[in-house]
Amino acid sequence: MAVPDLTDLEKSIIQQSINERWRNGGIVAEEVEVELRLSKADRDVTACPAMYWEHNGCTFLVAKTGESRYRSQFFYSAKEQFNTGIEEYTDLGDCVLFLLRLQADHESERQQNFPKA
Repeated sequence: MAVPDLTDLEKSIIQQSINERWRNGGIVAEEVEVELRLSKADRDVTACPAMYWEHNGCTFLVAKTGESRYRSQFFYSAKEQFNTGIEEYTDLGDCVLFLLRLQADHESERQQNFPKA
């Protein structure tokens, strides 16, 4: 099953959310392709269009997994990967908003636990 490409509107929603989070941050999401298992039972991976960006050592990814279906995650390394706990979203705005909120909360905790010298 082929996953439809990200539309201009979907790309705009993602970029607008980034711009609101980091005002004047100059962060631009790049269009990429990722391979995902669309269900736990799948043996094969499916190519999915996604948007990717980085900020302060954190990488963000929002992938389209079907018509009006999205997944998101952020990570610092292969060992430090996080998602929102929701397998799949049907609203792209919610998907991006929850991802950005969770990462902001996580970043705040990281700074409290590991303050910079």
